[in-house]
Amino acid sequence: MFKKTKQNRTGRKLVTSNYSKSIVSEQFRTIRSNIKFSMKDKEFGTLLVTSSSVGEGKSTIAANIAIAFAQDGKNVLLIDADLRKPTMHYTFNLFISPGFTNLLMSNWAFEDIVKESGIKGLKIITCGPIPSNPAELLGSNSMDKFMKEMKERFDIVILDAPPLLSVADAQILAEKCDGTIVVVSSGFTQRKNILKAKEVLLYSKAKTIGVILNNFKLEKDHYYYDYYIETE
Repeated sequence: MFKKTKQNRTGRKLVTSNYSKSIVSEQFRTIRSNIKFSMKDKEFGTLLVTSSSVGEGKSTIAANIAIAFAQDGKNVLLIDADLRKPTMHYTFNLFISPGFTNLLMSNWAFEDIVKESGIKGLKIITCGPIPSNPAELLGSNSMDKFMKEMKERFDIVILDAPPLLSVADAQILAEKCDGTIVVVSSGFTQRKNILKAKEVLLYSKAKTIGVILNNFKLEKDHYYYDYYIETE
């Protein structure tokens, strides 16, 4: 029987769902518009969200972008493609298994791994059992077939990937996706890591459509200062 993990203490703030009128939610709606504008007149169905290193908030950003698109009436699929340190099951308080790796390793059907998010228009695929060969799974023919099928089922598929500089997984995924977004944490991400991440994406011929600055704290005299994104 699969174990349901507990919600982590701090949680990840799904501001687009819980604080829909906040300034941060409005920023995610702006991001949604910018994504749509940047890919105008181009084929766009899959979006990769990554960062240069750990702790920059990419998973929080991916989740809120997915919710923003669902709120726009889109049919959205959010996939936890971080097969080494998955977190989406915490974010949405779901079972980690069955999930993505069950499909890639054991040919489970999509209907047997997809989960309801509790938000209209948004479906979730959690990681599943942690595999010993994440890079090989993500670069497999099964992955290519899956991506093609999901683009036909959903308006947009968003993948939360591992950091670019830690392992090869994000680089593999970036080559397969229609667009890539890099998350940068204010006051945390080192300039040299941003430049290295850029090189990795260029080498993989990724279609980088933008960078998101995360964890930027507004001054306390700002009316909306309570609603900045705070990640682990």
